[in-house]
Amino acid sequence: MVAKDLISEVIPSLKTSDTGQTALNWMEIFRVSHLPIVNNLDFLGLISDTDIYDMNQPEEPIGNHALTLLKPYVTDEQHLFEVIGLASRLKLTIVPVLDEKSHFMGVITTTDLIRYLAGISSMDQQGGIIVLELIERDYSLSQIAQIVEGNNIKVLSMYVTSPPESTRLEVTIKVNTNELASVIRTFERYNYDVKTWVTSDDSMDKFYSERFDLLMKYMNI
Repeated sequence: MVAKDLISEVIPSLKTSDTGQTALNWMEIFRVSHLPIVNNLDFLGLISDTDIYDMNQPEEPIGNHALTLLKPYVTDEQHLFEVIGLASRLKLTIVPVLDEKSHFMGVITTTDLIRYLAGISSMDQQGGIIVLELIERDYSLSQIAQIVEGNNIKVLSMYVTSPPESTRLEVTIKVNTNELASVIRTFERYNYDVKTWVTSDDSMDKFYSERFDLLMKYMNI
């Protein structure tokens, strides 16, 4: 999937004649901390809620202020992983998308990015999660898959990350069942360090949030 496939249909763009208060109201409605400022099809930059508070005059048009605006963007054909990387590096809540002529097309929200990641990694499907911790030389995709499938369980998705300030790898495995006892015992029998596992829906929400933050940091390395 590329950037143009995930452009939001609801996030508005600002004009320089719009007031800071208008921008803050829209940010609250759409639960973002940034909005694009656009002149016709020309992308002028992103304004944040912090920028507006620093102006101390929210009732004035934003164009009345000499703002030093960030101008981050991706092109419409860039891969979604590149969009995630940009959002991570600059801590953005939206990412502007421009076409090949540098015309503004719209924005992608980090909420939509999370939803997309959940879909491609099967996070939105029923099942449990197992996290293994191991040193790099012990990593074997084929053996891990064999252990899981040997317990009549299917691997829905798997990804590998390296936590900050760690020399070890974390292997996160999403499987198609919440019955994890047998496969955990097998991993332990093969001397794998099972760092954690998740089976309940309530704890999964927190787990997914933490995994997304870790993935963003990992892609920013």
